Amino acid sequence: MILGITGSSGAGKSTACEILEERYHAKIINADQIARKLSQQGTAYYEKIVQTFGRDILLRNGELDRKKLAEIIYQDGKKRNLLNQCTFQYIKAEIELQIQATKEELIAIDAPLLLEAELERICNYTIAVIANNKEIQLQRMMERDKINKNHAIARLTAQHENEYYIAKCDYCIWNDNDLKDLEEQLKKIMVAIS
Repeated sequence: MILGITGSSGAGKSTACEILEERYHAKIINADQIARKLSQQGTAYYEKIVQTFGRDILLRNGELDRKKLAEIIYQDGKKRNLLNQCTFQYIKAEIELQIQATKEELIAIDAPLLLEAELERICNYTIAVIANNKEIQLQRMMERDKINKNHAIARLTAQHENEYYIAKCDYCIWNDNDLKDLEEQLKKIMVAIS
């Protein structure tokens, strides 16, 4: 069974995936980690990003300046879409390879852009992790990504509202900092789909 776990930044997707891994022995496929790995120097994905955005997004050692690239895409929707177009084909291919190589019976794809990349097509069910409290969400983003509040707000503003995920996903988990409640909601979903 393949579950697609999605939602906006700081909602708690990774926490939900950790529970799936620990309690339900799921194989977690993390789209952000794949993107990092695929964007290393010398890869086709890296070359495509440099070709699309120019050499200004590189550090002196030739690696991608992720902070600079993030600033560009969170300030310009067209450039964000350009990056997504570059990204999706490579990440989808790697996710499909990892699924084929997995022996576990339960797989969870942790992907913020699961729906935009049309990865829901390979999932049995999709689960949106949603934070109602924007302040908690911003705090999580600032701590995790080592960014200031203005930068976190810009990132969150560039993403879909909760209603988008509610309308498009099979299940929703509301995550406002109560781990036991998150575990209980996930347990109910797992009972419903098993």
